[in-house]
Amino acid sequence: MSLLARLTLSCLFLLLLAGPAAAGFWPHESRVPGGIALLEVPQQTQAAPQVFFDGHRVYTARRDGRWYAWVGIPLDQSPGQTQALWRTRDGDLPLTFVVEDKQYPAQHLDVDYQYVALSDEDLARVRRELPELRGAMNAFRPVSEDLPVRIQQPLEGRVSSLFGFRRVFNGEPRNPHSGLDIAAPLGTPVKAVFPGKVTARNHYFFNGKTLVIDHGLGMTSMYCHLDGFADLQPGDRVSAGQVIGQVGTTGRSTGPHLHWTMTLNAARVDPQLFIAPENRPQE
Repeated sequence: MSLLARLTLSCLFLLLLAGPAAAGFWPHESRVPGGIALLEVPQQTQAAPQVFFDGHRVYTARRDGRWYAWVGIPLDQSPGQTQALWRTRDGDLPLTFVVEDKQYPAQHLDVDYQYVALSDEDLARVRRELPELRGAMNAFRPVSEDLPVRIQQPLEGRVSSLFGFRRVFNGEPRNPHSGLDIAAPLGTPVKAVFPGKVTARNHYFFNGKTLVIDHGLGMTSMYCHLDGFADLQPGDRVSAGQVIGQVGTTGRSTGPHLHWTMTLNAARVDPQLFIAPENRPQE
């Protein structure tokens, strides 16, 4: 065997020893409503553990030979001690953690009156659309995507509205802001943050032109208020960084921007927890 062949085999052997633990994305932890709790799961097998929170299956990943659950904490979660459940042959065992309090600021916006006082026709439309959107965002697909080391941000721009803001439209309180708004010029390309499968592509009343991507194991991303879509349909696969549409101002919007939502175990969590602090969009 030639020296070059021996060196090639040695490199391949070292790569096999390194295994998948040498790469892979990891979010930041913030144990507050709308945050993420990273809980170690004392499972010794190669098979992924089954962890549940609030009745929803939780994303699990391995690092340095240990299993962790990425628990998405809903925005309406009460502060205090709570627990995820680790399913074992001996029954469900608790993974206890404490949720700290966080007070999100209020944001007052003036929007088109039709998006505040809905007509009977618009209300009926919203009720038809909700199951489709929730099904696309909240389903658990038992497929683990190979995540890159770093997230591919959907676009560069200025943060125009942070996650968790208590929204007040035309003086009337509404649900908290469940995503991150990034302002950018009309038509700016929007990219998929992780690889996955398209589970929704439609024009919704509030969200405008919207695309949802399932990244597997209960993690999804949603991109709203788009001006247009790339040539994608539900069921299509996308890669990280692939252009999926363009920035727009469709739906309930006050100007061109992207509303970007991240979901873990059916809980909307702060997208900035997926970005390194030094790389986060500026306000």
